[in-house]
Amino acid sequence: MGQYIYKLQATRPSMLTEGPNPQEERALNAHVSYLNEQLAAGRVILFGRTQTTDEDTFGIVIFEAEDEHSAAQFMGADPAISEAVMSARLWPYAISGMKVRE
Repeated sequence: MGQYIYKLQATRPSMLTEGPNPQEERALNAHVSYLNEQLAAGRVILFGRTQTTDEDTFGIVIFEAEDEHSAAQFMGADPAISEAVMSARLWPYAISGMKVRE
């Protein structure tokens, strides 16, 4: 089992300043649900986003997968990506250290 990271960015940057349209809102809600389900199942290690609203705004997901093909399938199943609300790029990753929340 390896670790992977994907970086997400809005395909329509004005969504961040003007707000999402109804299709984007549905996809974003499904995106958060998908990631929370995968977190509860132990597959996702962490996910989050920058707290900005400009063209550099991005989110990340760090998760575990059997191989790069499985990792790409996992990323592609994310509703924000499958609904083209966000674009994403995948990399193999290795966490070297992490603060544990109390």
